[in-house]
Amino acid sequence: MALVATALVALVALLHTWFLVLEMFLWEKPLGRKTFGNSVEKAALTAVLAKNQGLYNGFLVAGLVWGIVLSSQGAAHAKDVETFFLACVVIAGAYGAATVSPRIFLIQAVPAILALVAVWAA
Repeated sequence: MALVATALVALVALLHTWFLVLEMFLWEKPLGRKTFGNSVEKAALTAVLAKNQGLYNGFLVAGLVWGIVLSSQGAAHAKDVETFFLACVVIAGAYGAATVSPRIFLIQAVPAILALVAVWAA
């Protein structure tokens, strides 16, 4: 079960790495505009906000990777670190679903919930 937990935490980290790339580097590019449904004008107006949001995703990735490293070392507090950062992802996904689109819950929160369950079952 520990391998499944690590794989799911890594999946959440990879998803947030992709979100970082989309928000920080591709926001004004065709793929970024299509992904978020933005016009050229709206993307230009919101680019700084998107980069900031992408940076926060990077912090989530750093925390999740930290948890994976701790877990691989058998650190007693690995579960606590993974739980904290996965909970942050779930909260962000729930907030995004409530304020932007319910689809965000499926893309962001559900994988984190599955990872949390696996971490606690391991």
